[in-house]
Amino acid sequence: MSEPQSGVRHDDPAALLLEELVACFRRQKTMAERALAQLEQPDWHRTLDDESNSIAVIVQHLAGNLRSRWRDFLTTDGEKADRDRDGEFEDAGLGVAELMEAWERGWAVAFDSLDALSASDLVATVTIRGEPHTVARAIARSLDHAAGHVGQIIMLAKHWRGGEWQTLTIPRRRR
Repeated sequence: MSEPQSGVRHDDPAALLLEELVACFRRQKTMAERALAQLEQPDWHRTLDDESNSIAVIVQHLAGNLRSRWRDFLTTDGEKADRDRDGEFEDAGLGVAELMEAWERGWAVAFDSLDALSASDLVATVTIRGEPHTVARAIARSLDHAAGHVGQIIMLAKHWRGGEWQTLTIPRRRR
């Protein structure tokens, strides 16, 4: 069997799975950033109603979650004592540059940890909020979480930009 460009062998299913999961994280980050790039500054802090989160809050939360879950991933609980999860859901009034700096820090921690994993790590056990998870399950859990929030970012960005929205995927047919 030939090897894909990444160097992962086709006959190593665990390595292929890990590679694809990491690629999914990278696609989620890219999609969100393409949506974020279309925002005007006020769009970051707008909410649909009093119970909704702004894009700024979603970015704060996802950045905090990624830093907590992925820092010292194999050796410490994924919910770090220094994380203020509740505070992530309060709009800190940060500017776009500060929000994007937090965003990049969170994703960097995640990718550093993901890139350091090997296929054999997928069956190891890690702890999140005191509960044991296989590494494979922890990755899937984090990907589910990130994808949900990325979807929120995209939906809100599309809503705020209206007719100025530039599609992120294949555009609908237009007459």
